[in-house]
Amino acid sequence: MSDTYCVLSVLVNNESAVLARVSSLFSRRGFNIKSLVMGETERPEISRMIITFYGDDYTKDQMVKQLDKLHDVLKIELLDMRTALSRELLLVKVQAKQGQKGEILQASSVFNADVLEVAPDSLTLELKHEGEKIEGFIEFLKPYGIMELCRTGVTAVGRESLALG
Repeated sequence: MSDTYCVLSVLVNNESAVLARVSSLFSRRGFNIKSLVMGETERPEISRMIITFYGDDYTKDQMVKQLDKLHDVLKIELLDMRTALSRELLLVKVQAKQGQKGEILQASSVFNADVLEVAPDSLTLELKHEGEKIEGFIEFLKPYGIMELCRTGVTAVGRESLALG
């Protein structure tokens, strides 16, 4: 069975060491987390973790079962990325010689990227979108020379999001 892209939305108590306990579940089983985004919800005592990883059906089921055993885990939802609302943030600094700035800026406009800084030999750009569009933008920029790149990882909610009750 082949690995698929998995996205878990996990509500946890907003307390110290919860992140360490959750991430250690993955590492103890030899699973690599592709991205992990965590932040407070509308209730400050509760945080939402969005964990992405690759795994087969067995791996997904095991991770949900293991997470559910943790005292600080309140709710778990396996998001269907065909229907979930998701975004990722990319900040990228790219080399841009004087003659290249125009074409990079024009392409950035097509990708709906924002220009954060124009320097003599570089541009710093921001793109908020789904992963595939971000990957495409990175591929476009590679020939110019990426100097620095930072991604947040996926953040997502289901169309019928987890209710805090």
